[in-house]
Amino acid sequence: MNNLSKIIMYLFVFTTYCFGATSSSDIWKKGYTFLQFLESYGIPSSVYWNLYPEDKELTAEIYSGVRYYTLIDENNTLLQALIPLNDETQIHIFKDKEVYKVDFIPVKYFSSTNSIALSIQKSPYQDIVELIGDINLANEFINTYKNAIDFSKNIIKNDKLALIYNSKYRLGRSYGTPEIKASLIETNGKPNFLFAYSDGRRYDQNGNEITGLLLHTPVSNSRISSRFSLNRIHPILKVKRPHYGVDYAAPYGANVKAAAGGKVAFAGVKTGYGKVIEVVHENGLKTLYAHLSKIHTKKGQYVRTGQVIGKVGNSGLSTGPHLHFGLYKNNKPINPLSNIQSTKSVLAKEEKEEFLKIVKQYEEKLKLAIIDNLNSQPPSYFASN
Repeated sequence: MNNLSKIIMYLFVFTTYCFGATSSSDIWKKGYTFLQFLESYGIPSSVYWNLYPEDKELTAEIYSGVRYYTLIDENNTLLQALIPLNDETQIHIFKDKEVYKVDFIPVKYFSSTNSIALSIQKSPYQDIVELIGDINLANEFINTYKNAIDFSKNIIKNDKLALIYNSKYRLGRSYGTPEIKASLIETNGKPNFLFAYSDGRRYDQNGNEITGLLLHTPVSNSRISSRFSLNRIHPILKVKRPHYGVDYAAPYGANVKAAAGGKVAFAGVKTGYGKVIEVVHENGLKTLYAHLSKIHTKKGQYVRTGQVIGKVGNSGLSTGPHLHFGLYKNNKPINPLSNIQSTKSVLAKEEKEEFLKIVKQYEEKLKLAIIDNLNSQPPSYFASN
């Protein structure tokens, strides 16, 4: 935990015990906006409007269902608030004398690496839930293999399953979606390995990618004016500010196409992003199209890859016509360009050498998980790897 995060945490605790303030948490409701949050505590809307445009845009990233934290004094005055944008970044609202200020700081959490192994009795999903009670991990496992295995046909009783995964904990609670680093599932006794790599993709033990969702470029004949970054240096503030998407500069009114097929989860206006469309896809993925001039779809509609869903514009906080295109995995922003269809999925020689070293380490951990959790000798296929 860095010094800033320690100060914030200590201030929460110190104020609670020394000044009679009350700390609490709540769930961000669907349709709730950052401006409405400020208004609910009597905070002037100028606190929002005085933010730099990039910061106002970031407040549109708050998603429904996220748990946020507040510190309120005995007069029901908000002293501080922490509102996560995703697993990595949160909005920090605090009162400095009589003035409210807003900053964007890292989310601090405790992370642990865990392993499980089991012999399938009912289904991979049910067995994982019954073993450790983690629905999120069970869902993530199913999504990991969704494009590789037909669970309804290929799994038989007593096939083995093993996982190495990272779990996050924040303020005494499970936080975010577990990240599966390595996994094994047998189909009729045959092993199926998958390993996460630093490029955000998954590969088998030989370095062959297991194809997930591939995206089409949402705007034709456009250029990239700003790329995805978790640590972009703000040109004016000279501090790190993330940019959760790719900006495509394009003429006003140019067609915006669905990058992949899916169901429209939102079609409307979001403060900062202007006119927005969100489309949910398989495997916990979602695409976002912002600053539109027109919307040609509606919530609940299914759209196909390449279908025109809107027009390029400069609605919201935009200095010129462009499309802000975002990609999210379980509400965590990831680089859209890593999933664009034209991207080559073959690992370069140096990458593959590094990947195979990682594979060797994780195979050993999967083998130990089977020994420790099932109290049995590892399957013979480990000896040949």
